[in-house]
Amino acid sequence: AEAVVVGHRAGIGRLAGRVGALEVIDDTGHRFRVGSGLDDTLRGAPPAIGTRIVYRHRGRTASGLPRFPTYWRRAIEA
Repeated sequence: AEAVVVGHRAGIGRLAGRVGALEVIDDTGHRFRVGSGLDDTLRGAPPAIGTRIVYRHRGRTASGLPRFPTYWRRAIEA
């Protein structure tokens, strides 16, 4: 699935000073965070706000949020 980055959440612990998670909004309008799948390079230089990303998930919750969203890559622009 795809989503647009709308914010960056600061990391804690070993991720202090870097990005801990990306705040995104998907095509259905749900806002959530994607932190899994980000490597140290991406955490140091994360996708800019407004960038479209591709993420994987394992189904959706009853409220429609993706279950266990994991960053995969930046979306390919047409």
